[in-house]
Amino acid sequence: MKIIDVTLTLFAWDGIPETNYGPHKRFGGSSTLGLLAIDTDEGVTGHAFLGTSRQPADLDGPALMRALKPVLIGRDPLDRERLYQELWRRVRVTNTRSVGAVDVALWDIAGKTACLPIYKLLGACRSRAPAYASSPILHSVEAYAEEAAHYKSLSWPAYKVHPPQSWRDDIQVCEAVRKAVGDSYTLMLDPGWCYDYPAALRVGLAIEALDYYWYEDPLADQDLYNYVKLKQKLRIPIMATEYPQAGLDAYAIWITSGATDFLRGDVAHKGGITAMMKAAHLAEAFHLNYEIHHGGNSLNNVANLHVLMAIHNSEFFEVFLPDSAQKYGLVKDIDVDSEGYVHAPTGPGLGAEIDFDLIEHKKVAVLR
Repeated sequence: MKIIDVTLTLFAWDGIPETNYGPHKRFGGSSTLGLLAIDTDEGVTGHAFLGTSRQPADLDGPALMRALKPVLIGRDPLDRERLYQELWRRVRVTNTRSVGAVDVALWDIAGKTACLPIYKLLGACRSRAPAYASSPILHSVEAYAEEAAHYKSLSWPAYKVHPPQSWRDDIQVCEAVRKAVGDSYTLMLDPGWCYDYPAALRVGLAIEALDYYWYEDPLADQDLYNYVKLKQKLRIPIMATEYPQAGLDAYAIWITSGATDFLRGDVAHKGGITAMMKAAHLAEAFHLNYEIHHGGNSLNNVANLHVLMAIHNSEFFEVFLPDSAQKYGLVKDIDVDSEGYVHAPTGPGLGAEIDFDLIEHKKVAVLR
């Protein structure tokens, strides 16, 4: 089997609600996604989406086609590890999002060729996993409490707070949410890298007393020194490493320094399914969980779901709220069932039905 063509179809994503997760994560209005297609001489095509609601695909697409397409043409798409190594050497002239999209499409080809879902090829560990609701920044303390109670009433097993990002206000929010859902419900906090060390310690001690499950990204994403200090002062598990956008070796210093209790990643930020599996196994060697971040678009989330179903050291599937604002481009997206679980795809490859009619209707350009 040989790769004979690579194309990226850019299509409009309109009507995105105004949503805020922090200064670095505000979006709304419109964006552009890209449908990556890797065609083979045996008629099997692998697909992936490029882009997010705040990171339009037209920013990354030209570099993907210029720098990565030449690596692929004429190559065997099943040589994923060999191709991954070559693609990664070009990350400086593209980025992890582009490498990740190519890697996802190659895994889609592999699954379709074998007539198996990707997670089965990876080595299935389970067929369902619990989901958690991941809040936007809301307008009041009461709004957080009401939203958390709502998702608890739907049997979602956990709720994560993206707080207002002022440490005193954030503690008030966390107290109100705990009161609203009771002592036994699983809660997490993700302030999105907004604190300095003194504020991070104050908030950490407060949510530790409230029995929050993890404390995610309280400090700047590369502030290793203060993460070590913070971890030494707190009992609540700390989660870091979602950023920077980097490869496997970026995790090593966090582990050896004892700076985090969990590793973190997704196909866009870390460079695909291949990269995530490497990181998950690295975490396993140190008896750490590898928790999976939201993928930024619907097909990335399907790819993330395959990884989650293939490893045992990951507990939850993240669902950004509002849920409908994050779904676009598939005929049927990932849904949380009445017990709070998401389920493994069953079709070959990614197993997702892409909405080709929508993409054709919203098509902006085709990069070749």
